[in-house]
Amino acid sequence: FASSNPMWRASMDKLSFAPLSVVDYGGGVIITDWFSEENDEEEIKISVRFLSNEIRSDSIKIITHKRVCTSSKNCKTNVLSSDSKINSELRSVILKKASLLEKEKKKKKK
Repeated sequence: FASSNPMWRASMDKLSFAPLSVVDYGGGVIITDWFSEENDEEEIKISVRFLSNEIRSDSIKIITHKRVCTSSKNCKTNVLSSDSKINSELRSVILKKASLLEKEKKKKKK
């Protein structure tokens, strides 16, 4: 069932670089675990919530948390704004990938 939803498939593909902690198609949510690519003091956690199956920018809500730790017991966590660079870029690549998947799906039906 989930394999036929281009928004879901695109999101799973684009978040494959991160460890996933929650993947719930029925609940319409994908949440990564905390991860860091370069900086050991900064980590992020991404949550993607599906509001609709349509391929539109308002069909998904992306929430990114950023955690900065100056020591093992001194961490500060903030929610990045919805128009942050990370959220905007992730939304864009998910929508592009979903559009491509939808086009491929339509070609196969012909």
